[in-house]
Amino acid sequence: MVHKTAMRLAIGGLFVAGMLASTLAQMPNPYGAPISLENAKKAAAPALAEAEKNHWNMAVAIVDASGNLVYYEKMDNTQLGSANVAIDKARSAALFKRPTKALQDALAAGGDGWRILRVQGAVPVEGGIPLVMDGRIVGAIGVSGATSAQDAQCAKAGADAIK
Repeated sequence: MVHKTAMRLAIGGLFVAGMLASTLAQMPNPYGAPISLENAKKAAAPALAEAEKNHWNMAVAIVDASGNLVYYEKMDNTQLGSANVAIDKARSAALFKRPTKALQDALAAGGDGWRILRVQGAVPVEGGIPLVMDGRIVGAIGVSGATSAQDAQCAKAGADAIK
């Protein structure tokens, strides 16, 4: 009986570890030239339009692949804390080559996922998405101001605009 329980725990642990590894896997895309100001504005506009359409007050940040701020806009009445959070989400997505949702999911899974709390610059909150042009990561968008799912909805609208 003990052997079967141990076996089930081991198999369950391997399953969770596999899920965590696939969740945390970085995008295979190489980094490209930094996003231009023109393209950064093209990514931010639909994110802001999505927020406005839904009556959400948002801050939107676009960074280049190195995490340097290229463009930033905050809607009127957006909570002040969202300014830095949007930038941090964008930097995290660019530097770690994955949406911040992947980090959020890994943390939620517990176990080894808790290590994310010690990774400098990793923001485990949905709303940051790498920006890919011609198969290369050129930067990332970060959105903050509402729930993390709503932030991600707006970020996706922006990311989809420059593919």
